[in-house]
Amino acid sequence: MRLDGFGLLVEDMGKMIRFYRDVLGFEIKEEENTSNVYLVKDGTLFLLYGRKDFEKMTNRRYEYIKGLNGHFEIALYVDTFEAVDEAYRKAVENGATSVLEPELEPWGQRTCYIADPEGNLIEIGSWNKPYEEKDLTEG
Repeated sequence: MRLDGFGLLVEDMGKMIRFYRDVLGFEIKEEENTSNVYLVKDGTLFLLYGRKDFEKMTNRRYEYIKGLNGHFEIALYVDTFEAVDEAYRKAVENGATSVLEPELEPWGQRTCYIADPEGNLIEIGSWNKPYEEKDLTEG
């Protein structure tokens, strides 16, 4: 099996579309009253799916986390340490919840954490080199 993508089950589709489109720059074309957002971001499928629609489709009810979701994170990459700080600042100014301000970690990555309007954790990080080079080892 290969990883195709990931999805978020959302309560307020309009609010989540506005956040991922307007704050984080995802190319969402669907209207805010849609029940399903399906897009490819940097080669990975990203899905926003209405909780009620998913419950109807699977004919069962689910429990949902309230507040910050500590079960997973979405990791976003920028090319420079300065871009981490800028992306963090812009996201928080536009409604993201600050979880961890940008800091340089002992392993050499500058990273920060925010949360989307429904409490899902989002990491914004950089190794201070272009995305295509970030996983290349020296030597």
